[in-house]
Order: sequence, then C-alpha cells, then structure tokens
Amino acid sequence: MSVTAVRRILLVTGLSGAGKSSILRIMEDLGYEVTDNPPLTLLEALVTRSDNPLAIGIDVRTRGFEARAVLDALARLRALAGLHVELLFATAETDILLRRFTATRRRHPLDNSTGAAPGLSASIAQEVALLAPLRAATDLVIDTSDLPPPDLRRLIESRFGRPDDAESLTVTLMSFAYPAGLPREADMVFDARFLRNPHYDGALKAMTGLDEAVRDYVHGDPDYPVFFSRIMDLLRLVLPRFVTEGKKHATIAVGCSGGQHRSVTLVEEIAAALGHSADITHLSDGPIVVMHRELARQGRSAWRWVRPPSPRATPDEQIRIEPS
Repeated sequence: MSVTAVRRILLVTGLSGAGKSSILRIMEDLGYEVTDNPPLTLLEALVTRSDNPLAIGIDVRTRGFEARAVLDALARLRALAGLHVELLFATAETDILLRRFTATRRRHPLDNSTGAAPGLSASIAQEVALLAPLRAATDLVIDTSDLPPPDLRRLIESRFGRPDDAESLTVTLMSFAYPAGLPREADMVFDARFLRNPHYDGALKAMTGLDEAVRDYVHGDPDYPVFFSRIMDLLRLVLPRFVTEGKKHATIAVGCSGGQHRSVTLVEEIAAALGHSADITHLSDGPIVVMHRELARQGRSAWRWVRPPSPRATPDEQIRIEPS
C-alpha cells in the first residue's frame, strides 16, 4: 500500500485534569474527527466507518474501564490495513492536578467521597495505578505540568498537523538536560556533553545557546565542526527513510548537562541547516519546530517554528488546560 493511503488514528488517554480534553479540541481544529469516551466495543466500528483521520478520547469514565481492554483494542486497530494508529498519554504532577481540580471545583471521576482534598488525592493515586499499563505502552507522553496552553497547541500541531498530507514529515528538534531525563518521544538522541562547557565561563554561565557569545564559544571547540557535520550526514540518511516507512513525525533530541548552552546551540544550528536544506528528500516543505525543553521549564520563550504547518488552528487563547 502506498504511503498516501495511510489514515491516522490517535487514541488520547491520560490522567484526569492533565489536558486530554484540550488535546482533543486541538486535534479537532487540525481537521480530525473527534470522539470522546466511546464504549471500547465500538472503537473498530468508529474507525472502519469513517474515511477521515480520527482522534478518540479514552479514560476511566468508561464503564468497566480496564487498561488491558484498551491495549487489546489498540492491537486490533493496528492489525487493520491502511491505518497509522498511535496512543498519546497526557499526564501532570499530582500537585498540579490537585490545583486544577480545586480551581474548577470539579469532582475527579474516581472520587466518590464527600471529603474534598483527601478523596481527591486518593483518586489521583488510584488513577495513576489504573493507567500505568497504558503509559508504559504509549507512543507519546505529554506532561502538561509546566506546559502553557499555547505551547501545548504548538506541540500537538508539530506532531499531528496536516493529517491530509501523508508524505509530509514533521521534524521536532529538541534540546534537553540529561539530569532531567531523556525525552521519551525522541527518535534520535545526540550527546553534546563532550564539547567544552560555557557553564564554567563566568561571563557565559547565565546566557544560553540563543546568545551569540555562547554559540561562538561552542563553535570554538575543535571537535564541534566534525560532530555537527556527522549529525547532518546521519539526518540526510535517516529522515528520507522515515518518510519511506510512513513515519509522520520525527523528534531529534540533543542533550547536554544543563540543557542551556551546548544542546541549544546545536539544535539551533541543525534547525537552520534543515530549514535551508534542498538535499533532504521530502523536507522541502515539511514543518520544522524547535523546542528547548529546559528553557521552557524556566518560563522562557523556547518554541520556534522554522517552517510552520498549514494554519488551520484557532487562536491559542481559546485553549486552556482544565479537568475533563
């Protein structure tokens, strides 16, 4: 079957209050048909009776919910020809979930008690345990704890935008800090910790790889040109094959010790190279987005479209993260 015949199906699950409903609204803006919380027995019927890309919300509100049943349904969908089926898991830190439910005064789906705080905390813990098998099997985990709504939209757009363009590969370039953990969504990871570190230069410590002085310092490492060149050679080999395999999104991650200097510099350099590259097949018009994970967690502006997808979304301010 040709790549263009593949239809995208996204199952969206996760913790209550972590933004699942917000994600589904964004998916609807992107042109997907959206169904929230249908009976699991109807999933195959929903998929087979539509010709459009689908986003389907599944959570503990489903009567008789069991993670095993969801995974079995997912396996059956993936066995159907002509579909590209993914599972997305939305999560957030417990204190963030408590704050969101308190602010909206909504009851947690698993909270049957009359006491607010104790019952809510226990319900969140219970849901974490119930959904653990789904989180372990997911294709993409999105933690909305410190992810502003506009950044959530950009993340969803970068991964799932342009569902009608099957040959388009969206590339996300991400910098990160190793002590904070590897990005789970990364398809390829490069380690920049061997390069000399601007952190130990007093004049550069507070700066980032977005500053010219830091970039010049990193570029001055004698091994930097070879390292960057070999990364680009590998991307020229691998990215076209991702497209051939029917992959719709690729996340290329670069890590260093703090996620502020070396990795940011490299990601910006790779983004510039890909944005002007005419020799990487299928990347001439595909969306490219840059994300600096640790800078975002510090509240800095850390998103940038090198090449945006076709605009079909509503303004960012119409989306807010709240309990489902």
